[in-house]
Amino acid sequence: MRRAHTMHRTQAMRAEVIIVQVAPPIRVGKRRSGRPPRADALLLRERILKSATELFLDEGYGSTTIEAVAARAGISKRTFYDRFDDKSVLFAAVVHRIIEQIRPPAEVPLLAGADLRSVLQRLAGLILGAALSPQAMALHRLVAAESARFPQLALAVENDGGTEEATNLIGGLLARELPDAKVSLQNRAFAAQQFIHMVATVPQRRAMGYGTPMSTAELDAWAIDVVALFLDGYRGLSGND
Repeated sequence: MRRAHTMHRTQAMRAEVIIVQVAPPIRVGKRRSGRPPRADALLLRERILKSATELFLDEGYGSTTIEAVAARAGISKRTFYDRFDDKSVLFAAVVHRIIEQIRPPAEVPLLAGADLRSVLQRLAGLILGAALSPQAMALHRLVAAESARFPQLALAVENDGGTEEATNLIGGLLARELPDAKVSLQNRAFAAQQFIHMVATVPQRRAMGYGTPMSTAELDAWAIDVVALFLDGYRGLSGND
């Protein structure tokens, strides 16, 4: 009995060995540490855009090469071209990145105030803050200096959609707050565009060296005066519509 039991146990152990040897090993995928691939791709894209932004704004569009962007970002040209078709596509992405960075944070309400005048004054302050930010000023200088040689630069800024979004926002505000001013949709858009230019153009030009840069107190007074003039002119549009 004891011998039979021992033989049975030996045979069972041999069977286990055979199963272990014959059965294919179970492959357990190597666990990735850190961020998932999509997050890695986004970080890489951001590194490329940061490098490109620095080069474009410091060296200019014409002097910036794909090789220089790749070297600063620490990537190969092949990696670059896997993500951007050419330099003009890269520049458009840089413009979008800058515009997103100078926008007010998402938690900041764009339309806040006791009445239309105070809402527009606050909005004028936000527009000035964005237009006079260092990145916006550098981008403006770049486009002004090189758009004659590279017309696509101005198109990239125009096509990004930031101005159109602001125009629609202000036009919708005017339609809601001044329903009695029977102004057409086209003229509302025109008025909104003029408001943006009235607020930003002169302060931005003076900040670029065409005169003395405006102080904070001067910018506050400028916003108040622009809003007053704008509202008077907008109400006058209804009579000529």
